[in-house]
Amino acid sequence: MLVQVVLLGGLAATVGLGVAGWLAGLTYGAVTCLALIRALRRAGSPRLGPADWVTMGRGLLVGAVTALIADALIAGRPAPTAVLVVLTGVALALDAVDGKVARRTGTVSGLGARFDMEVDSILVLMLSFYVAPSVGVWVLAIGLMRYAFLAASWVLPWMDAQLPPRYWRKVVAAVQGIALAVAASQLLPAPVTLLVLLAALGLLVESFGRDVAWLWRRRAPRTVSPIVVATVPLRGRPLDRVEERDLPPAPVLSLR
Repeated sequence: MLVQVVLLGGLAATVGLGVAGWLAGLTYGAVTCLALIRALRRAGSPRLGPADWVTMGRGLLVGAVTALIADALIAGRPAPTAVLVVLTGVALALDAVDGKVARRTGTVSGLGARFDMEVDSILVLMLSFYVAPSVGVWVLAIGLMRYAFLAASWVLPWMDAQLPPRYWRKVVAAVQGIALAVAASQLLPAPVTLLVLLAALGLLVESFGRDVAWLWRRRAPRTVSPIVVATVPLRGRPLDRVEERDLPPAPVLSLR
């Protein structure tokens, strides 16, 4: 948290940072720290691994990006595009480092993978908000799709199952960040930027669609509870012998 404050202070001293940016950056840092402490306790781990510290560095950069974007969207301050793109580029480049560090040091863990995924998701979400005013509201689908998937898993239990590792999923996630960073840089003509973002969204829909289809095919079959019919004993005289007075006065339709 202290490093996040120092980084925000550096932004305030160089490119400027308003109250909205400070609040967004500090809130992001506080939530990240609390979530990490809780996750470490649940995992029974006393400290972060080497790869987790790399992810933490990425998270600090994402906190700075979050502060700049919040300042631009809420306070209306012009965002320093060059600084924003550089911070985003470094965060994206480090995304290829933490996984290698984890494998080489033998510290691959579910906590590290989840931490890495959450940092990526926040970065993509914030970049989507930043690009949306100039491109269109539809681009928010790129940043919100992962959270929509998470919300659906709360309602549909079969979507909460563990997905198998898939390299293509990582490639698609990286493409989203790169495409949004290119759009934020405003280096390409508007029509080209639009095509890049549409292609990125198409890949994301395909990736999520494949995961949903995989989960649907492997969902647990619904079990129907057996119907228990209570038997009530008949009271009265036994019907072991049919007497003549028991016969009906009119013919009975026979189905034989």
